[in-house]
Amino acid sequence: MSNSLTIDVDATRWTPGDRAGRPLLVLLHGYGADENDLFGLVPHLPDGIAVASVAAPLSPPWPMPGRSWYPLDGPDGRHGDAVTLAAQSLLDWLDAAAGDAPKVALLGFSQGAAVSLQALRLEPSRFGAVVALSGYASPDELPNDESLRESRPHVFWGRGTNDDVIPAPLIEHTSQWLPDHSELTGRVYPGLTHSISEDELVDVRVFLEKWLAASEG
Repeated sequence: MSNSLTIDVDATRWTPGDRAGRPLLVLLHGYGADENDLFGLVPHLPDGIAVASVAAPLSPPWPMPGRSWYPLDGPDGRHGDAVTLAAQSLLDWLDAAAGDAPKVALLGFSQGAAVSLQALRLEPSRFGAVVALSGYASPDELPNDESLRESRPHVFWGRGTNDDVIPAPLIEHTSQWLPDHSELTGRVYPGLTHSISEDELVDVRVFLEKWLAASEG
């Protein structure tokens, strides 16, 4: 893999209207999806924000459709360097496409959740909140991790009891890492598979509304 990745700015899907001065929520899809996948969540999100759904920078191996943030061939389910590379591509995309956004939050699903949390770890001061759905925190150590114990960024982590996609060791690591490095809102949804439920969307909206209220204060 190259030591840099580029997100296609032109492939980003934005909510219509003037984005100037509005808080920005960036959506990061999962493996095999694309920038259209999470856009259906927009009606469930708070009013008054701009939403950008980005297309991941890689194509998964044929015949898998869509896009991917990193390959799935990491040893023992660990993809730390690849997740970091993808997170840096997201930061570069923000510089190019949304550098003037006054406040930024991330919402990622599966691979997108892992990349969202990694971007927060790379530049903690850049993001007001992260929503990580059906994903995990990469087990590697990053230089800013210690500072997160002090700043305690707001993170929502939601997953289902019947989600068998994310390896159990990564779930166990995340369940210990997030409470130690963030102000965590954690939710586990009975019977939910590797997907997003209506109950989860209600909780996500409440979480983001709190982020907006705090950012206005």
